[in-house]
Amino acid sequence: MNLENIVIVLDHPDEARNIGAACRAMANNDIKELRIVGKREDYDVEKVHVLAIHAAYIFDKAKFYEDINAATADCSLSAGTTRRRGKNRKGKLLLPEEFAEIAESGKVAIIFGNERTGLTDEQLDMCTLGVAIPSSKEFGSLNLSHAVQIICYHLFRQNMKASGKTDAGYTPLSLSRLDKTVANITDNLQKIGFFKLAGRPDMERFWRSLLARAALSESEAQYIEKTFTKMAGLAARNGVNTNSQE
Repeated sequence: MNLENIVIVLDHPDEARNIGAACRAMANNDIKELRIVGKREDYDVEKVHVLAIHAAYIFDKAKFYEDINAATADCSLSAGTTRRRGKNRKGKLLLPEEFAEIAESGKVAIIFGNERTGLTDEQLDMCTLGVAIPSSKEFGSLNLSHAVQIICYHLFRQNMKASGKTDAGYTPLSLSRLDKTVANITDNLQKIGFFKLAGRPDMERFWRSLLARAALSESEAQYIEKTFTKMAGLAARNGVNTNSQE
């Protein structure tokens, strides 16, 4: 996925401040192309900038259009966001994560409606599919910038996944590397007579399963290894029988 091909379209937003907050949400997720259905002169630039903070450049470079069709004419896919279902809504509304999985080729637009009314049936008809963000039945309306943040976040995550990166900032250990940590643990437990020799396979399976679910980083594995090695060393210095093979 190329995040430069993602386009956020705001259809006649009411509040300049909401536009600014939406710009910030976009910048948080490396999405920078904003299009607005409406007129630039209808919005207070200063109010936009106050909420956008360092993402004000996104609004400054935004393009304005007469309608959704014009705003998405160069896109291969256009997704209208809606929280309401009905016969006049899109037949199948995708979840944000489902949409992110198919938004990987060509230029893709995500359209957000007015804060008060959302997208009308007529506006949704200009979109090729619908996306719904699950929310409480008692209070389902999301702030515009929050909706933009959720969609952009899922696109950002999908891009990280496709590029082989993780949001946690590290790559979990492979099982072959994890086996070295398991060997370190069981070697040192055996030295202090923690288990009978015949029980080692069960102990190895336990630690391998546990640590695999923990998705350890390299530094975490090394810390665990140092802990068990030091434990066995202290036990030896304190006169614990380190030769038990029972």
